[in-house]
Amino acid sequence: MDKFSSVGNQELEAIEDLYQSYLENPESVDKSWQQFFAGFELARKTYPEKPTTAKFDNIDKEFAIQRLIHGYRQRGHLFCKTNPVRARRKYLPTLEVENFGLNPKDLETKFQAGNEIGIGAAKLKDIIAHLELTYCHSIGVEYVYMRKPEVVKWLRDRMESTKNSELYSDEKRKHFYYHLKIAVGFENFIHKKFVGQKRFSLEGAEALIPALDAVIERGSELGMEEFIIGMAHRGRLNVLANILEKPYENIFKEF
Repeated sequence: MDKFSSVGNQELEAIEDLYQSYLENPESVDKSWQQFFAGFELARKTYPEKPTTAKFDNIDKEFAIQRLIHGYRQRGHLFCKTNPVRARRKYLPTLEVENFGLNPKDLETKFQAGNEIGIGAAKLKDIIAHLELTYCHSIGVEYVYMRKPEVVKWLRDRMESTKNSELYSDEKRKHFYYHLKIAVGFENFIHKKFVGQKRFSLEGAEALIPALDAVIERGSELGMEEFIIGMAHRGRLNVLANILEKPYENIFKEF
């Protein structure tokens, strides 16, 4: 037993009653308690309680913003702008700050939670703007369900550091355009020349061709020697012609 064990075993209410009695009349309590409370008073004078700072006042809101950030990572894809024709259907709850215990007045307040997304301490409005561009713009990403933390972290860091967008050189843009052009041209040709034939149309998903091209090009730079494609029905012929370079005449003969 240490020398403070007797104090730890006391009822807090009983000690509080003794302390109030001591404050009214020190002689009303036992000598040992007089010495204990005298030491307590000395400690309070020597180390006075510091007033709560704004940093600690905001601690609950810092945690609320952490929940907000997780909300964007987990559900941001439900609110992204991927349909240029009509507005998406409404999903509830939304990512409005009120749903995370925050309010519009907090938008101009700077929070340390900005460090979580790599932008340092920042105003709440800037944290939200960064998350909106990353998760709710023209690309929707659903990834936090993955069971490998290292994969989730890699994706998160890669996307949040660039706001899920990249600036490409003119040469790169022309490369993308070329592959989009041949993808669309192939679809248009088959639609005109082989009307009614099953062609596994790629229409509406033409970006698959430049995307596959980029994956294969980058993979080869990293030393990959073989790619296995689990091909969907959509775009099958287009991939055969413009990615795997199967001769057009062979494809048309099979029609």
